[in-house]
Amino acid sequence: MSPRLAWIGLGNMGRGMASNLAAKGPQTTPLIIYNRTAARAEAFVKATPNTTVSASLADTVTEADIIFTCVSDDAAITSLVTSALATDVKNKLFVDCSTVHPDTTTTVHQQLTAAGARFVASPVFGAPAMAAAGQVICVLAGAPADVEAVKPYTTGVIAKSFLDFSGSAPAKASQLKVLGNTFVIGMVKSIAEGLVVAEKTGLGTDALMQFFENVFPGPYVAYANRMRTGDYYKREEPLFGIDLVRKDARHALDMARTAGATMRGVELADKYMEKVQEKQGEKGDLAGIYGAVRQEGGLEFEN
Repeated sequence: MSPRLAWIGLGNMGRGMASNLAAKGPQTTPLIIYNRTAARAEAFVKATPNTTVSASLADTVTEADIIFTCVSDDAAITSLVTSALATDVKNKLFVDCSTVHPDTTTTVHQQLTAAGARFVASPVFGAPAMAAAGQVICVLAGAPADVEAVKPYTTGVIAKSFLDFSGSAPAKASQLKVLGNTFVIGMVKSIAEGLVVAEKTGLGTDALMQFFENVFPGPYVAYANRMRTGDYYKREEPLFGIDLVRKDARHALDMARTAGATMRGVELADKYMEKVQEKQGEKGDLAGIYGAVRQEGGLEFEN
């Protein structure tokens, strides 16, 4: 009999992955949807075939065999797991796609397994558009049998591929995800600085775009376009919210300090992100680093 699946968390990333799981997953029953904001879950189920809404977290955990979670931060996953443990979780498989500190992953893993549940860490690399297109990359870590149980729902369903750390502690997946996000942060900072210098020296941003398109196609071009078109400050809802990016930066810096290392580039980027947060609040986006770099160069935040 096919396992009954549930999805918890309908943020920018979660919505896309849940939609693909419902549409393309091998399960034979509707995907159970639960979200802390009930109206969001009801709207999602109304618009998404092969899904059914759950009235409570307890009902979700009770009815499902495999429970995917994708929430915003450490406090959210900690609270969710604490609440889930009030029900019988024995033999339930929890798959967490959230980006959290490795220590949080370890704590959640220990709490669930102590109660008889199973756990796989599965943070994902990719932007919301990639999640909607089923093109994220999953990082899987946990007991080999549990990782194998998750794989059928990754490649060709919610993801284009996965990185397999089967047999490793789940925290390893979170370590890689947090560290990996610093490369995105560094890339955005470099693009922003390059565009500002190109503008101020008279080289022009068109010339720099030609360079990106020919040498660094893909994310460099996408972020540069968002900066040049003003998307970085015009959006009502951020693609990569500045609060979440700064959370990831703090986690990375803490990992480095604990290991006796430094990440000066991340420290500098966080200074820019602090300015974005001050300027735009919850609307702030990672690409808004461009506005902060512009201000530092004597230009207006908005281009």
